[in-house]
Amino acid sequence: MKKLAALLLALVFVFGILMVACTEEQTFEIALITDIGTIDDKSFNQGTWEGVVAYAEANNITHKYYQPTGQSIDEYLAAIQLAVGNGAKVIVTPGFLFEVPIYLAQDSYPEVNFILIDGTPHDETWSDFRTGDNTVGILYAEEQSGYLAGYAAVMDGYRSLAFMGGMAVPAVVRFGYGFVKGADDAAVELGLESIDIKYHYTGGFEATPEAEAMASAWYQSGTEVIFACGGAVGNSVFKAAEGSGKKAIGVDVDQSAESETIITSAMKGLSASVIEVLGMYYAGQFPGGQVLNMDASHDGVQLPMDTSRFNTFSQADYDALFAKLVANQIVIPNADLGTEWNDVLKISTVIAVVTPIQ
Repeated sequence: MKKLAALLLALVFVFGILMVACTEEQTFEIALITDIGTIDDKSFNQGTWEGVVAYAEANNITHKYYQPTGQSIDEYLAAIQLAVGNGAKVIVTPGFLFEVPIYLAQDSYPEVNFILIDGTPHDETWSDFRTGDNTVGILYAEEQSGYLAGYAAVMDGYRSLAFMGGMAVPAVVRFGYGFVKGADDAAVELGLESIDIKYHYTGGFEATPEAEAMASAWYQSGTEVIFACGGAVGNSVFKAAEGSGKKAIGVDVDQSAESETIITSAMKGLSASVIEVLGMYYAGQFPGGQVLNMDASHDGVQLPMDTSRFNTFSQADYDALFAKLVANQIVIPNADLGTEWNDVLKISTVIAVVTPIQ
């Protein structure tokens, strides 16, 4: 009996050593640190994570995501530290909230490469912008994606539109400006005297009763379609659209599966750009020190025509419009124009700015 007990004890000891060894050897080369939300947010985090997963699985590379416990520079840095401790060689961070953390982390971990989606590294005072040799920033031409959605909506027959953004950060503002300009240009082509557009920033990226109530009120007052541009804010808009029998437009990724009310989505090429830059890293061509601008000419923006629910706006219509963006034949105003819409719009577009544009 003593011999059997000793043997069992020895086996347990050996098994424990093996388990520890396996644990120590378990590393993850590619890491993603989530922004506000989760990897299944049907928006920014998910689109970026899908790119990581697609590249990693195609190339048999270990990968893992880390979700910070809160929203602060320290908590983001703690998540980055954890990823580095677990063997990360490349860390992907989605969202402008990582601009300061990456500014700091790129110096703290010079042996690690960082891919910052939708931002450029800078210090807390916004006085020093620096993209290190181990970092690449990726920006998108959101104004082009918004333009595609606004133009298509009006061409498809909608005359009363609205834009409900989240926080008035640069990316969201660019989406809004493009949306208004696209709708306006389409109205000009159709010979319309005016269209109606409501415009509002909720101040956050959460689904709230207040956002749903405002969207419902807009629908009840005659708005036909709302461009929901603010992460989970879209959930509030989609719910209001379903209750009102009206339509909505998604953002960042193809959100058509979220609601039958979604006629299209103003997309960024999140997955495609992550896959492209990861491929450059593993090919020894990492574009460190650069900020890449992913516009139509780089497949950085699009509408998902295969899942869009348009009545008359066709693939041919879309292709012709997209080609003009690629050729820089369409000029879209930038956010510096403030509320001076009359300087850039060609018709009497009625814009109800519920919250002044920042």
